[in-house]
Amino acid sequence: MRRKPATLSDVAREAGVVAMTASRAINRSGYVSQDVRERVLAAARKLSYRPNMLARSLKGQRMKAVGIMLPDIANPFSAELVEGMKDVLEPEGYTPFIALAGRGVDHELKGLQSFVDHRVDGLLVATLRTDKGDELLQELGAQGIPMVTVGRDVKGMQVDCVTADHWQGAFDLTMHLIELGHRLIGFVGIAAVDAPALRRYQGYQAALEKAGLKIGPEYTVGPRHAPSFATQEDGYEGMMFLSKYQPPPTAVLARNDSAAIGVLRAAHTLGMKVPDDLSVAGFDNIPLASFWTPALTTVAQPIREQGKMAARILLDSIEGKSTAAARTRTMECELVVRESTGKCKSSN
Repeated sequence: MRRKPATLSDVAREAGVVAMTASRAINRSGYVSQDVRERVLAAARKLSYRPNMLARSLKGQRMKAVGIMLPDIANPFSAELVEGMKDVLEPEGYTPFIALAGRGVDHELKGLQSFVDHRVDGLLVATLRTDKGDELLQELGAQGIPMVTVGRDVKGMQVDCVTADHWQGAFDLTMHLIELGHRLIGFVGIAAVDAPALRRYQGYQAALEKAGLKIGPEYTVGPRHAPSFATQEDGYEGMMFLSKYQPPPTAVLARNDSAAIGVLRAAHTLGMKVPDDLSVAGFDNIPLASFWTPALTTVAQPIREQGKMAARILLDSIEGKSTAAARTRTMECELVVRESTGKCKSSN
């Protein structure tokens, strides 16, 4: 059960002032002593008060705005996802506003809170799950703010989610490498401590287990506690790190295509031939994957369609058309084999 959103009167009662004083303190629309202002703001935080929510609901008005929280905009996945969302939002008169999580979870929290403060009608969230992010989304959900996630769940909360079958895609990709004779396959793009929460990593691990392969956590490398996508720099640095191991991996599965391109660049720096010395695989099938040299083996997912579906579900929720319980909708992925993977020629 969602708790009833706090009202201005609730905040005033908690702070021990009248509603008009609470309104002046929150909106900075008149004189209020510093002590009273601090009491009112503390009460608003305690009650998770959303400014102007009551007045807005009484007037029956909507801002016709949707907040879209993305990991970053450097990865082509983001652009394609947003285009799908816009395909649905704009014809219905909704304006999308975008915020970026970047490398720090604090940026994600500030972006989400900014959306709420600016009274968006709903949220589309496509960042990697973090504990702090989950806590805030739980608070916003309890306030009755409609939201749909893309590619992530929210711990301790039932939420509508649209995702691709990342587990199966990574499983098929890893099995492809195993069938080529690779027995030491690294994973690049996320730290080993965070990787178990990633469905792509779970699929990778399941394939290794099916083949009876045990690969230590030191062969999983990447940034820690980042709600953003893995980057080309992550792939480059990860491969340079893995190359120091004895034995080094004969194949690398990158968390996404951007990281895979970084791995390819590192292989070139190290004087390794792909796929003769090292097989490299990515995930997402971004446009650059087929134009790189060598062309990248990857997993294609229906990115734009996920954006469209997420936006449709959110609008139905905003407009009161959805009565079904929150659930996850999963779309199939497809293995795309290109030139960057080949038979293992190492004796490792």
